[in-house]
Formats: sequence, structure tokens, C-alpha cells
Amino acid sequence: MPSIDALADRLSTYLDGDQVNLVRRAYFYAEQAHDGQRRRSGEAYVTHPLAVASILADMHMDHQSLMAAMLHDVIEDTGIAKEALNAQFGESVAELVDGVSKLTQMNFETKAEAQAENFQKMAMAMARDIRVILVKLADRLHNMRTLEVLSGEKRRRIAKETLEIYAPIANRLGMHSMRVEFEDLGFKAMHPMRSERIRTAVKRARGNRKEIVNKIEESISHCLAREGMEGEVMGREKHLYGIYQKMRGKRRAFNEIMDVYAFRIIVDKVDTCYRVLGAVHNLYKPLPGRFKDYIAIPKANGYQSLHTTLFGMHGVPIEIQIRTREMEELANNGIAAHWLYKSNEEDQPKGSHARARQWVKGVLEMQQRAGNSLEFIESVKIDLFPDEVYVFTPKGRIMELPKGSTAVDFAYAVHTDVGNTCIACRINRRLAPLSEPLQSGSTVEIVSAPGARPNPAWLNFVVTGKARTHIRHALKLQRRSESISLGERLLNKVLAGFNSRVEKLAPERVQAVLSEYRLEVIEDLLEDIGLGNRMAYVVARRLLSESGDAQPSNEGPLAIRGTEGLVLSYAKCCTPIPGDPIVGHLSAGKGMVVHLESCKNIGEIRHNPEKCIQLSWAKDVTGEFNVELRVELEHQRGLIALLAGSVNAADGNIEKISMDERDGRISVVQLIVSVHDRVHLARVIKKLRALKGVIHITRVRA
Repeated sequence: MPSIDALADRLSTYLDGDQVNLVRRAYFYAEQAHDGQRRRSGEAYVTHPLAVASILADMHMDHQSLMAAMLHDVIEDTGIAKEALNAQFGESVAELVDGVSKLTQMNFETKAEAQAENFQKMAMAMARDIRVILVKLADRLHNMRTLEVLSGEKRRRIAKETLEIYAPIANRLGMHSMRVEFEDLGFKAMHPMRSERIRTAVKRARGNRKEIVNKIEESISHCLAREGMEGEVMGREKHLYGIYQKMRGKRRAFNEIMDVYAFRIIVDKVDTCYRVLGAVHNLYKPLPGRFKDYIAIPKANGYQSLHTTLFGMHGVPIEIQIRTREMEELANNGIAAHWLYKSNEEDQPKGSHARARQWVKGVLEMQQRAGNSLEFIESVKIDLFPDEVYVFTPKGRIMELPKGSTAVDFAYAVHTDVGNTCIACRINRRLAPLSEPLQSGSTVEIVSAPGARPNPAWLNFVVTGKARTHIRHALKLQRRSESISLGERLLNKVLAGFNSRVEKLAPERVQAVLSEYRLEVIEDLLEDIGLGNRMAYVVARRLLSESGDAQPSNEGPLAIRGTEGLVLSYAKCCTPIPGDPIVGHLSAGKGMVVHLESCKNIGEIRHNPEKCIQLSWAKDVTGEFNVELRVELEHQRGLIALLAGSVNAADGNIEKISMDERDGRISVVQLIVSVHDRVHLARVIKKLRALKGVIHITRVRA
């Protein structure tokens, strides 16, 4: 265990004397605050904050981060207030400690909700100061290193959380060394036997491979010396969790994975990287399609390097990474290396630090839009996938997106308004479906239209957390405005029977009803009516008289236009179309479902004014409506093509088709056709009847 004196000696190599003394002071304050407290292992509690500070010292973090590491459990475990830390160590340190502290005062339904709320608070603190996450990661790393003392179930829970949240965050911030340790420790806690078996197999393989590794290393070193270039060549070890993931995900045997030899070449400057690449391509033949230039186009987490795969001696595959010393430091410590290379406080954040800031900004935006903490954490998990595709805007700007992203993800990455109003896209100048996954190197252009709105179907294919969160948010707002509009029409229809309207209602009566229903504004009441949670008939009577016994005169049916959107749907059981006699069934949470008057499913409630409402079609009704037809005809070749041609000739559109043979001679075809109204349907049926061999056509109803 490191002592404070040993830590102070290490810190004095890169911090000045006053800063080291501040870190010492924070240690002694924590020691006093945690006096008498012990860890599960039996050690004094202060050994934990000291170890966390030691991890940050390895990354050359600044003195405030180290002080926060010393004090990170003080607010939570000792009852010392944030204000006291503020007075003792300044606002920056107090804010860092508060950001890292867990939420302990709130009660949650489930562990998942507690974890999600916890992460939400951390995300907000990260947005103020990115160092919060670095202290939190170091805290989690030490907890993972000392996991053995906990019970099996608790160990697995913490390991699962680490693999799902903290390892991907470390990866997103470019901290490769920490991510690898998180994954290996998490793997060991989740699957101890698998971990041990792979560890033993790796040890055995390392002995067998030693001779080949040395030979390859030697030949690369000689090649560089011959070309007059200086570079450090080192063999790269694959980590246990990475091997396990490849064996599981790619269904590959252990020997296949270990057959690849991996090396890293560290050079002095970027120019040398490309010269070394040329030299090794001359030494061994490169594998086509396996070269990646992450120096020109860095990964989303700031990682830079040249990657190539070569055919070595005896056809052995060799993976090589070429990078500068600074890139190596950034690859291992990511954003933490920013403090190592920072020349002064006023420096604008750049490289991995700027990218991390951008990511945190995006996380915060998602947090503000998400409906609840579980929805938020689901979006963040999606966003932490490490594989990226790189695409270009029409002006040549590079956008990084997770693998599998679509044009809709791209549109939201450009700007929220572009995503919300997107209607089509061009990929490499050709029109393409919005759901088509993007490939690296493509140029994507978004076609948007003012007044366009997100489509609920987008949620089935978008990949990024930002797109998912903003679509849900826009749909909630759209649903609310449509619910309010429908609610007002429903209420006005009932009030018309009492010779009244919403605008004519007495304000004090409206306020009394709102108080009774525990609602704040009349829009909330109208939304409830539109969603079918309250009946317009009952609300109207309450609004007009205290006893609710007002009796309406006979009011006419409510006209629907077919453009009511998310809060009005058409029953799949009877598929009504314009021109059919219809009624509306108010369904809680769904709004109004339109049925045929003759539909058997609403037979019992058709005349109940609290559950059903008379409807009519407006003269200007628009849109396409599905209707199901059953066609009996003599079996003949090219049957489907004949039917499709006839429907098309009548300007109809087949949505679905299925065929049944009653016997060898007669076929029964079920068609779902989209039409504008009953007149259009009659035209479609007339065309179908004209076909040779058609015996009978019926419209399928409930």
C-alpha cells in the first residue's frame, strides 16, 4: 500500500511544492474524517482514497483532482457537508467531490433505477468539470482491484456495472490501459473459471511463440536501421477479455486468435510514421483492405495510429500499429494525458480533450431530453459502442457515428432541427432509404422540409442515443399537442349539445374542476380527454354544473379529417375507410380508435356516451386507408402478377398479399389494399372483377 510520503515524492516530479502540500493537507483531512472506519478487508478506510489518488498520480493528473480523490467519500461516509469542504479547499475541489459522491438520500424502486439516477448526477457534474469522471474511474478501478472480499453476488453486480458502463466510458475517453484493466478484472469477477483457463492458455502459448516474436521483432528493427529511421519495436499482448470476446462473438478457436502476432512501433514524429509504414510494407507483403489511417482521421475518442496487417515469414499474419510517443501516451491515458501535455491553464481544449467535452455535452443534452433516468442510461449505453463509421457531409466535414448508424442518426448528429425535419437522404449522390446503414467513406446529404416531423418508425432503426432521445422527445411533444387539439374538439362537440363552448365556460368553474382532478392548466385536462383517460361527456357535465346532472340536447357527430396523427387510429379488426358509417371508441392512453358502426368488437358499448362517440368523415378527408379483400378465383399461372396489375391500374397499392389453395382448381387470395375512400375501393373491386376466372370478391370485416 502506498504511503502519503511515497506519493508526495512521486508528485514532486511534476507538481510544485505548494500543490504537493495541498494534496498532503487533503490526505490528513480525509484521515481524520474517516477515523475509526475500516474497509471490508480490515484496512483503515483512508487507504482507499490514497490508492485512488495514486492511480491518478500515475496519469500525472493535476493537484485538484488528487485532492478530490483523497476526499471523494467524505461527504457520503462521514457527514461532512459540501460547504465545509468549500471553506477548507475551495469551490473547485468541493464541486469535484460532490460530483463523485453517490446519491444516498433518495429511495429508488430498483437497483437499476438507483444506478441510472447516480449516473445522471455524475453526467451533470462531468459537464461542469470533466475531471469528475476521471476521479470516479480511478475510484472504481481501486474497488475492482479489491473485489475479492465481497460476496459472490455483489462481486458479479459490480463487475457487470463496470463492464457495461465504466469500461466503455474509459474507452470513449481514450483511456486504453484503464479500459483493459476494467475488462480483465470484470471478466475475472463474472467468469472466474473461464478467465483462469484463458490466462493459463495464454501463458502456455507465450512460451511457444517466443522464438517467432523475437525473430519478427529483430527483422523489423534491422529494416528501420537500414532505412536510417529510429523507432522502438515492441510485441503487443492481447488481453484476456478481448480474447474471450473474439472467441464468443466471432466463434473463433483460441489458436486462431493467438496465431496473429501483434507489434507496436513508436517513433519521434508523424512524418516518420508514414515512412516506417512504407518500410514495413517493403519488408513483408501487406494484406489488402486491412490498412487503416487513424492519424489523418482519428477515432471518436481521439485515438491516433496507423494500423496495417502483413504476411510475415511462413505466412504468419502480423498486425502492426505505428504511432508517435505522444500518440502512445494519449492512447493509454486518453483525456488524462491532456493534463500531462497542457502548457498553461488558458489553453483551448484540443484533441481527445475537445472530443471528450463534445461527448459529455451530448450526454447532457440526452439527459435533459430523456423521459426518465432508465431511458437516459439506455441511450448512453447505446452511445458507448466503440466501433465507428466515418462519413462526410457534402462540404467535406468528417462525422463519426457508431457502427450501423443510418441517415437519421447522421441528421441528428449534424443538428437536432435537421433530424426533426428530415424527409429523405442521398448517399454518394443517389437517393437511398433513411434506414440504410452507412458505410465509412460515404458522403451523406439530408433532404429536409419545414413542417416535417419525426416518424415513430425511426425508433426501429436508429442507433445513436442522441437520435433516439430527440425522436422520443419530439413525439411526446407532438402527441401532447395533438391530444390537446383532439381533446378540445371532443369537449366542444359535447358542450355544443349544452349550447356552450370551451371559451364560454366560467373561469371559476374551470378552476374548480381542475382542482378536483388535480391538474394545473386546462391544456392538461384537454390532453387527458384526447388520450382517452377522461370522457368528454363526463367532464362537460362537471364543467357546466357542480352536481354533473346537466342534460345535453342532441348534438351532431364529430367530423374527422384523417390527419389527426398519433392520437387517432383506425381499428385493424374492421378497417374503416372514408364513406363508411363510423363510431369512435375512447381507449385510455391511446386516444380515439375508429371502428365501423357494425363492428362486433364494440357491439356492447356502441350506445354508451362515456365510451363511444358518433363520428362522420369530413368533406376534405385525406390520406390512404387499408382495407382487406378476399378474392376467390380459378387457379392460373401468374396469378399474383395479374392481381397486382389490376390494383395498380386503379391507382391502388397492395400492402400485403397471401394465398391459399382451396383445392387444385380454386385459389383464395387475401389482399390488404390502401385506398382513399369507398369510391376508390369500388373502382379497385371493379378492376379485379374484370379479371378472367374471378368467382367472388368480399371485403373482410370483423
